[in-house]
Amino acid sequence: MELTGAQIFVESLKKLNVETLFGYPGGAVLHIYDALHFAEKDGSIKHILVRHEQGAVHMADGYARATGKCGYALLTSGPGATNGVTGIATAYMDSIPMVVITGQVPTHLIGNDAFQEADVVGITRPCTKHNFLVKDVKDLARVMAEAHYIATSGRPGPVLVDIPKDVTAQKCKFEWPAKVEIPSYRPSSEGHMKQIKKAVELILTAKRPVLYVGGGCIWSHAAPELTEFARRLGIPVTQTLMGLGSFPMGDPLSLDMLGMHGTYRANLAMTNSDVLIAIGARFDDRVTGKLDEFCRGAKKIHVDIDPSSISKNIEVDIPIVGDAKKVLRKMLDCLPAEAEQTKFRRSMDPWHETIAGWERQHPLFYKDWQPDNSTEVIKPQWAIQEIYRKTRHLKPVVTTDVGQHQMWAAQYFQFDEPFKWITSGGLGTMGFGLPSAIGAQFARPKDTVLAIVGDASVQMCIQELIVAAEHKLPVKVFIINNVYLGMVRQWQEMFYDNRYTSVYIPLQPDWVKLADSMSAQGFRVSERSKLSGVIDEAMSSSKPCLVDIRVDPEESVFPMIPAGGSIANPITADQVYKSKVADDPNSASLS
Repeated sequence: MELTGAQIFVESLKKLNVETLFGYPGGAVLHIYDALHFAEKDGSIKHILVRHEQGAVHMADGYARATGKCGYALLTSGPGATNGVTGIATAYMDSIPMVVITGQVPTHLIGNDAFQEADVVGITRPCTKHNFLVKDVKDLARVMAEAHYIATSGRPGPVLVDIPKDVTAQKCKFEWPAKVEIPSYRPSSEGHMKQIKKAVELILTAKRPVLYVGGGCIWSHAAPELTEFARRLGIPVTQTLMGLGSFPMGDPLSLDMLGMHGTYRANLAMTNSDVLIAIGARFDDRVTGKLDEFCRGAKKIHVDIDPSSISKNIEVDIPIVGDAKKVLRKMLDCLPAEAEQTKFRRSMDPWHETIAGWERQHPLFYKDWQPDNSTEVIKPQWAIQEIYRKTRHLKPVVTTDVGQHQMWAAQYFQFDEPFKWITSGGLGTMGFGLPSAIGAQFARPKDTVLAIVGDASVQMCIQELIVAAEHKLPVKVFIINNVYLGMVRQWQEMFYDNRYTSVYIPLQPDWVKLADSMSAQGFRVSERSKLSGVIDEAMSSSKPCLVDIRVDPEESVFPMIPAGGSIANPITADQVYKSKVADDPNSASLS
């Protein structure tokens, strides 16, 4: 029996076990939507109608990050496809497995500037792991299988499949490939045993080792092996923004996040290490700071599934190309007997004490001004701590937009397991938080999903709130509202002599009325004493909630490494406030 290209596409989704598809229809994909009609009726595929194509791709992204599975989005041609490019680039920078299907004008019109034509293959070539233009219906099933395989294997990433409208109407026999084999694409995952043994031997000579782990540990499901390895040898662990949750942040060995807004102890431990073990991290500029001053005294081991990432930014001594989980398991197998491990752990005591000294010297800190114990000003850091305190027993999935609130969430929330922290790290995409939270809630309907967003960022994709209401998703959105483009204001204050330009945004929607207009529930709070009760009320609601938290507009994020600066010399909060934490009764720090 022959099927149309549209029917083959739907059957391919079924073969790939795709349960949820985020999309927006248009002329070039109408055959596909007609075929989806029957798939939705029989319950095999759930299509989520978004309100903007960027929202569709961010939802697919959030779905992927919350589950470890591949996200799927369907867009029409021309502006539909180009509206999705920001979401594709976001996924590409953070190595998120995703397949984005776009409609295209009929094959005979390609290149003729036809109505709603865009060269989406050319446009997305720099920000996809791979992309396809399907010109023959007989290739469609194979291409769909290959797209999924490429997106999810090796270093994950987004793959685009562009399908002309006439291909979706053509017919052929549906033949699903028994196995996907791409001769030019054979990612290595095992790791070279000789290199692994060399790495373990080097680690066992270390006096000041540090494990530096990134998003690769999340996507390889390596958290159990990482935790076991760190604890067996007593090696401190620091995590990138994308790696939060790969190691329990409440563990005594955790140094929390490193980099531009990382903890003082993490950055100083990296700087003074003698053996640096990088696993699933890519030495990006926000971690390394000034390259020629980065960890100059350390021997460097780098484990990564992507060979192009190794020695790309920082030259390493022992490269290991492989999957983080598999390599860590082999490293565990190479460890000496328990007695030798115990001896090594004890040898770490002076190193841990040095690190503890840095923590005492410059802990994570903010000035919680309460000179007369009556002020009701809400500090943004305190607000995030309060959200964490009230929800941590629920082990929520947390998404963010980009900016100050994102860094405060990374600093003051604690993640003890993977796939609970969802943020745009590489591209820094404003508007990501709300739609990615919706995608995460579709993926994990029984879990609590929180979006911590900025008042500027959330406006970029606010229309997707109505999708949450339509599907009765209890997503909770907390707006850290400082009436500024906060991170831009901070930079203008620190590096542009307080010349504030185009960063003040006092005229905003009435967030409570806006939530109500979208069949959600809105709250506003500007008094410190009332925040706890508002959080409780929002969390008890079965509706999606938008909580407008009015915070101190002049707070900044610290520690901070200035662009191009060395991670050895972070600007700390107590330096800025001209006061030491230990001597200041009106301060608060993360405990």
